[in-house]
Amino acid sequence: MRVRALAVAAAAVLMTAPLPPIAAVAAPIPCPRPAPPAPGPSQPVTPSPDPVQRAVGGARLATQGLVVASGAPAPPKVAATSWLVADLDTGAVLGGCGPHEYATPASVQKLLLAATMLPRLDPSDMVTVTDGDLDIEPGSSAVGLVKGGRYRVETLWLGLLLRSGNEVANALARAGGGADGMTGGLRAMNEQARQLGAYQTHAATPSGLDGPGQFTSAYDLALIARACFADAHFRRYAATREATIPPQPRQGAKGFTIDNDNQLLYHYPGALGGKTGYTDLARHTYVGAAERGGRRLVVTLLGADVVDKRGWEQGAALLDWGFALPRDASVGVLVSPGTATSAVPSAPVPPQALPGGAAGESGRRTLAAPLRWASLTVLAAGLTLLGGALVARRGRAAHRGRPDL
Repeated sequence: MRVRALAVAAAAVLMTAPLPPIAAVAAPIPCPRPAPPAPGPSQPVTPSPDPVQRAVGGARLATQGLVVASGAPAPPKVAATSWLVADLDTGAVLGGCGPHEYATPASVQKLLLAATMLPRLDPSDMVTVTDGDLDIEPGSSAVGLVKGGRYRVETLWLGLLLRSGNEVANALARAGGGADGMTGGLRAMNEQARQLGAYQTHAATPSGLDGPGQFTSAYDLALIARACFADAHFRRYAATREATIPPQPRQGAKGFTIDNDNQLLYHYPGALGGKTGYTDLARHTYVGAAERGGRRLVVTLLGADVVDKRGWEQGAALLDWGFALPRDASVGVLVSPGTATSAVPSAPVPPQALPGGAAGESGRRTLAAPLRWASLTVLAAGLTLLGGALVARRGRAAHRGRPDL
């Protein structure tokens, strides 16, 4: 009986012992931001975070907050909800704020159009503008193409990247979409995003005008921008400050000049170009690249408001910060096209990268407690059964006149 009593006592101790504490999960580091304007912008509806997609490029990038290299100075305060700075040549990610957070792209989506269609379209080919090309949101950005007008593809690229022409985006997507026209162009854009590893990007319109299910991330934009700047034609178009749209005599349309609306080209030494964007839903979005000391960096911003700096100025401040970092500074990498799946780290994804942010850990904590109670219950029952077996064995031994084992 003494053995059984000891087993029962041990089980009671196990059942009443307090659970060992669970280590607290570090909250994401807040991104430095100026005080937002009041009232704040409405937040777009985006998909739930996917922990695998958020780890593309490195586990450190799977955070809602700030990620910078150890010992790096604090980045400047910018009014973007997410941003990223990376090296165009090495692919090293120098730092970011919520790099894999979903956001609405606005016209920086046109970079995905460029990455998709530049290899497909001959710059010297002619495109005739249709009614469908001109079907854009009233008041949105347009170059001024006319129905029935014939324009070289090269002219269309200049209209897209200098003046963010939405009708130009439609024409290029249609021209590069094959037999399916603009629908085929959109399909090709989304296939291109997956090929680049931009799994958090989906195009609903070729222009970046808001559409259902259209989203991207600061990391994805950097992948797309890197693909664009690898193309010599894109580099020339993006750096062009002024271009001419030719006349269309049959339509009675005169020629005119357009200039580049990316102010980084005019005010930032070494600027290589990029793309601006804005809608009421997306707020200000921006992609810009520059070269300094033989080093080329790209910056991407999403969801920015103009508090004390315009979008390109926020980008310029982050570029300055990036150029001041050591060349070997890195918190992740821009994956090479077609290799994103193999680049996903095998290490566990940080809890703050799970759906619901840090709440993912509380969900596991809620599940862990019952599991441990169940384990303790099974252990206690096992001890009780062991005690009973020993008592029974002792009784049989006494009955046979053998010593107690």
